[in-house]
Amino acid sequence: MLIDSHCHLDFPEFSAELPAVIARAHAAGVGRMITISTRVSKYDVYRAIAEANEAVWFSVGTHPHQAHEEPDVTVEQLVALAGHPRCVAIGEAGLDYHYDKSPRDVAEIVFRRHIEAARQTGMPLVIHSRDADDDMARILREEMGKGAFTALLHCFTSSRELAMTGLELGLYVSFSGVLTFKNSQELRDLVRDVPLDRLLVETDAPFLAPVPHRGKRNEPSFVAETARVLAQAKGVSFSEVAEKTTANVLRIFTKLPPVAA
Repeated sequence: MLIDSHCHLDFPEFSAELPAVIARAHAAGVGRMITISTRVSKYDVYRAIAEANEAVWFSVGTHPHQAHEEPDVTVEQLVALAGHPRCVAIGEAGLDYHYDKSPRDVAEIVFRRHIEAARQTGMPLVIHSRDADDDMARILREEMGKGAFTALLHCFTSSRELAMTGLELGLYVSFSGVLTFKNSQELRDLVRDVPLDRLLVETDAPFLAPVPHRGKRNEPSFVAETARVLAQAKGVSFSEVAEKTTANVLRIFTKLPPVAA
């Protein structure tokens, strides 16, 4: 079984056929999906999707693009909302200097609150980082020095240096369909150096559909294509990647129930 550790099932691209999308995921061997929050204000939407679909869990948090919309969400609010039994993660939160939709100082404050919420709940923090490697590494080192927390670098497309910093701090690294793109050889080279017990796969659906679906709307069933390329890059079998990445998800998303034998 594979787990799509990061998708956005609340997005309008899925509204007309969500049951069919989930059915196709099951048919492709994707047994579970985690739908990831971009706005705390949409918490009830994520919760409803997870409550209506036994294969779906959700997170709570504010994407850096929306940090300026939700600058006053407190650690206490995040911790309280994370108490729902189907809420399994904090985030996604982080820094995005590519689009710079939120002031950088605001995004950093919001990000640090999410780190503290992850620390207090023991739940993993889903980190978004784009074109912000130096500040991301600085914040992660500073915050880890204040007290340990679990986190993953989602949809990793950043530098080898940030990946190594994350691994040094105990973080996990998650790869999306970008790994399958023709011009992503550097990412495939990086995969070889990330221990198999620190790797996750995801779609980030509806974005970034992997080859051979590139250019189409992405969906959880396509995570199998990313897993196949990851297996090739690591020089291991697809089944080993499925087994290890699923075990990794269960290790860090501790509120997920174990997989039935």
